Amino acid sequence: MTSSVRPLQGIRVLDLTVALSGPYGSLLLGGMGAEVIRVEAPGGSDIARTNPPFVGAGGVNFGACREGQESLTNLNRGRNKKSITLDLKSPKGRELFLQLARESDVLIENMSEGTTARLGVDYDAVCAANPKIVYASIKAFGEPSTTPQLKGMDIIVQALSGIMEVTGEQDGPPTRWGLPIADLVAPMFAVNGILAALIHRGRTGEGQRVEVSMLDCLASLVAEEHFDVMGEAGFPRRSGNFQDRLAPFGVYPTTHGHVAIVAFSPEWFASLAGALGQPDLATDPRYASRGERMKHAGDINAIISAWTCTRTSAQVVHELLERRGVPCAAVRTPEQVLRDPVLHGRGAVMKLSHPRLGDTHAVGMGLPIRFSRTPSQFDQPAPELGSANAQVYGDLLRLGARELEALQAQGVI
Repeated sequence: MTSSVRPLQGIRVLDLTVALSGPYGSLLLGGMGAEVIRVEAPGGSDIARTNPPFVGAGGVNFGACREGQESLTNLNRGRNKKSITLDLKSPKGRELFLQLARESDVLIENMSEGTTARLGVDYDAVCAANPKIVYASIKAFGEPSTTPQLKGMDIIVQALSGIMEVTGEQDGPPTRWGLPIADLVAPMFAVNGILAALIHRGRTGEGQRVEVSMLDCLASLVAEEHFDVMGEAGFPRRSGNFQDRLAPFGVYPTTHGHVAIVAFSPEWFASLAGALGQPDLATDPRYASRGERMKHAGDINAIISAWTCTRTSAQVVHELLERRGVPCAAVRTPEQVLRDPVLHGRGAVMKLSHPRLGDTHAVGMGLPIRFSRTPSQFDQPAPELGSANAQVYGDLLRLGARELEALQAQGVI
């Protein structure tokens, strides 16, 4: 029997995040049922609110934001959150924030190094107010950073992590990933840390700080492939669309696009050789074992490319996958993926909507985690800035209407 209670229902999260790495982490928590209270300065303090394109009744606009429009970025990352405004630079704002911290289970932030301390909402201050809180920080280079003058932009982290140097063609330059991989991977690690800390708190009653560095996260991924050992053996750092350690393993041209083929097992390679019309390749000493194919990967990839480039992607997939069981798939465009009804049905991607704007016809991130008993998804649209002020300050902190009006008049909220 399924339940209507979400996995993280009853967990309250204070969200002090901006841009992508932080908001994606709080988005994941909100999708799993946590009550996420997003805190921004009056007027809005997340730079993502000014990211084009903007959407509204007049369609999509890549210029300045017009009246009645919203940033598509904010519509995507702001879902499943409540929005409040609060001036943390004011004494009263700090006081209210620490009151909210006493009523919360988690705080997540990705402010620039030293900012939370200057505002008086760093771990020590929040822990003093609520020793049981799980305080999660996502920083570019850790805290303290060895390069405090360097801003933690995704491309900078990619450059320092080594991931660029192993991406791209062998004779080409280092290549940036097509997605902001540092900004997306770090919050996943942060959410893992938050959940582990909540489990620990459930056993011991103790809160703690969870720290994640974007650079650490990418470096840990780079270490997975043992590039040091491979380099000493003479293998290039970059292999483009091929993974020579598993040859044949790569992307090959067709008459109407490209296909990905994986045939490193003896059975798959023999079947591939048969499809190529060269069954002797499977017993050729240069290609008969994985170790030898690593040494001659360029030759075997050229043989495969010569065969695939005379056929359509559908023909290659039919011959290899459907007839012979060799893993093979056509390379799809992002547009094809975002229109895939199966992925929409599973909730991996989904249409973005907004009560005021309606259906934007844009596709946003879905929550690709499926639970057998508890619902989860980004099913609440991004709220208007400060729309939860009355609810949060009134219901949670029990402030009266007149006090709220005074705080607003003073610019505190």
